[in-house]
Amino acid sequence: MTQSLSQCDIDIITTQLGRTPTGISAIAHYSPNGIPQVLEMETWVFDQPFPTLYWLSSKAIDKALAKIESQGVVKELEQRIRDDEELREAHYASHRDYIARRWAVMSDKHKAIIEAKGFTHLFDKLGIGGIASWDQVRCLHMQYAHHLAGNNAIGRLLDEEYNIRAVADAE
Repeated sequence: MTQSLSQCDIDIITTQLGRTPTGISAIAHYSPNGIPQVLEMETWVFDQPFPTLYWLSSKAIDKALAKIESQGVVKELEQRIRDDEELREAHYASHRDYIARRWAVMSDKHKAIIEAKGFTHLFDKLGIGGIASWDQVRCLHMQYAHHLAGNNAIGRLLDEEYNIRAVADAE
């Protein structure tokens, strides 16, 4: 469930990002303590297509995921996706969910721009964070942002195997 931004949210996000936020349409997920953790982004930013719908703003989660990424987990997960048909289908379903959500929240104005500029096909095929090759994970941060905001197989694995949810809930 997304919520509009309050001035308090903007102040917190500015601190989290270290800069004034741009291109945010709503907060997609808050911690149990009311801290914004996932931002829902506009699909057209600075006169450019922006296929990343969910942006992780939480520094605590960012740090935990960066540590996991530094251990080579992204490549391990990509291999698991290739080897495990059930995981692969769940991961593909996550991409389809992301695309559907992106179209569902896109403003009519941005839909018209994207159609007029000929980018519709990109927004139909680019998955989580703009990934074209759905066998890739690329970045745990965007996978986990989608998990907190919606439905993501890799995010579920991160909770099950690395207990990232405890980090998210403690913020």
